[in-house]
Amino acid sequence: MVIETKYLTKLYGNKLGCQDICLSVSEGQVFGFLGPNGAGKSTLVKILMGLITPTSGEARLLGRPLGDLEVRKRIGFLPENFRYQDWLTGYELLSFHADLYRLPPNRKEARIKDVLEMVGLTGREGHRIRTYSRGMQQRIGLASALLPDPDLLFLDEPTSALDPLGRKEVREIILHQKSRGKTVFLNSHFLSEVELVCDRVAIIKKSQVVAQGSLEELRSGNITLDMRVGGITEGLLQALDQMGCPHKREGEKLWVEVAREEDIPLVAQRVVQHGGLIYQLTPTGNSLENLFVNLVEEGGE
Repeated sequence: MVIETKYLTKLYGNKLGCQDICLSVSEGQVFGFLGPNGAGKSTLVKILMGLITPTSGEARLLGRPLGDLEVRKRIGFLPENFRYQDWLTGYELLSFHADLYRLPPNRKEARIKDVLEMVGLTGREGHRIRTYSRGMQQRIGLASALLPDPDLLFLDEPTSALDPLGRKEVREIILHQKSRGKTVFLNSHFLSEVELVCDRVAIIKKSQVVAQGSLEELRSGNITLDMRVGGITEGLLQALDQMGCPHKREGEKLWVEVAREEDIPLVAQRVVQHGGLIYQLTPTGNSLENLFVNLVEEGGE
């Protein structure tokens, strides 16, 4: 496992940072870590990065205990609220970080050029960071995290300051890292983006993980068919009952639940057979957003 935590807990006096966190992240996965503000996401990342010490529990990164110096060379990190030295140029910042990573001189210049191109800042590296827009600062931060060509990349809200095009470019970078066998640990409040790039997801609430699994597992459940049907009769509704499909009707609006995608054409066929005229049929599954909202609302567990 690239990341493995067992009952990881952090206490700040009497206040919980995170409690009994058990996660496993395999090589080549994009793992999404979701939760409302104050739930404990940043606490966990800071523990894994070695910035704070856990109160109890244990964790391993890339097969080694936390704090292993050789492992740190293989990790990239983009914090959520970072502040770089704004008097430096973009190039100077990357050069400084490359030296911190101890990149060999014969590799340093080529790698800086590569990451600038990846994040779309080629030609702007000579400008001082204080002149960068918030989106450009986000890009230079991502470039810094990518400098060591890390095997494990931690990204905390990497698209928070970017426009839709910038978010698309970051998604492409994440998927490119995955295609190269790299592992990405992603904190993001853009749930639609998590659905586009993540293989597995964990949701944290009040310092504890309340759900985790693949997107398919988390989104599994009945499919609701949102229909507008003319000529609804009691016979049609009885036919849906016989199929074992729960339903609700308001005038011409009809909502029908099915267990499998293969049942959708069967429902449509049964409606037509009983004289119904279908003007609209829209399947809606259990989205990650709906699951997230249900879990983090009070009593949602």
